[in-house]
Amino acid sequence: MTSLDIAEVVRRSGVPASTLRYYEERGLIASTGRRGLRRQFDSSVLEHLALIALGRTAGFSLDDIVLVFGPPGDLRVDRALLTGKADELDRTITQLTAVRDSLRHAAACPAPSHAECPSFRRILSEVIEGRMAAADASAPKTPRA
Repeated sequence: MTSLDIAEVVRRSGVPASTLRYYEERGLIASTGRRGLRRQFDSSVLEHLALIALGRTAGFSLDDIVLVFGPPGDLRVDRALLTGKADELDRTITQLTAVRDSLRHAAACPAPSHAECPSFRRILSEVIEGRMAAADASAPKTPRA
């Protein structure tokens, strides 16, 4: 077991000491003790920090990361939660791809005005219908009299 002090973990991971202390407070990582006033960590903390960074990039909250990857020293992966996040990312990618394509079309559209462009009008209609469908789906259901 190789021990690293907090300064070495900061240097090797790029994570500020204040963030390391916060992660420790939240139960995401654990120090193995102190040497003088400096926290000591097992070298495996670098892998755990990489997992935390990966989770944050994927859009997981810190609370989710604890659930997905488990507490320090007990690496376990909640595969169902990962699958759900991957599905959510697929939906986001699809939406962002459509937005990107719409922006590119609007930028290159030869119509004198976007209001006159049939493709742009279709895009607007799809957005309006999509928002209304989403609003309808999330609206509370009230019984009809």
